[in-house]
Amino acid sequence: MRDRIEKALAKVRPMLEADGGDVELIDVTADGVVKLKLKGSCGCCPMSSMTLKMGIERIIKQEVPEVKEVVAI
Repeated sequence: MRDRIEKALAKVRPMLEADGGDVELIDVTADGVVKLKLKGSCGCCPMSSMTLKMGIERIIKQEVPEVKEVVAI
């Protein structure tokens, strides 16, 4: 499952990099929670929670339906 999540993140990464940010996969729990770290300008952006839920989480769930939630750490 981790491999499929990384592939989904590869689809999102160019959009984040265009704004000076990035995302790093930290962990995937057995119950389907994906833990990510937003880096660069995404780490301190006031819109990062919306980017995480409306963008990154949506794409990951489309690609990997068994993911229940995506959280930033």
